[in-house]
Amino acid sequence: MSITAIQLVSVVGSLLILAAYAANLLGVLSASGVKYSLLNLIGSGILSAIAVIEDQWGFLLLEGAWTLISAGALARLTFRRIRGEDG
Repeated sequence: MSITAIQLVSVVGSLLILAAYAANLLGVLSASGVKYSLLNLIGSGILSAIAVIEDQWGFLLLEGAWTLISAGALARLTFRRIRGEDG
């Protein structure tokens, strides 16, 4: 049994999301931090692209929403930093 390139990329995307989640639970990353949102954005973006390629529309709904939510959180955090606000 061999792993295809698309499966390998899917595993990488999943590991990024899981790493952020585990780091949050272990107190290493804050769920309201830039690194957490960035890991989720990259991981879910990868999985969204895979879902499109593989015609997995239910999975695209889940990962697409995760991508948009992560992008929104990252944008909010970035704007707060630019304005010099805590958060």
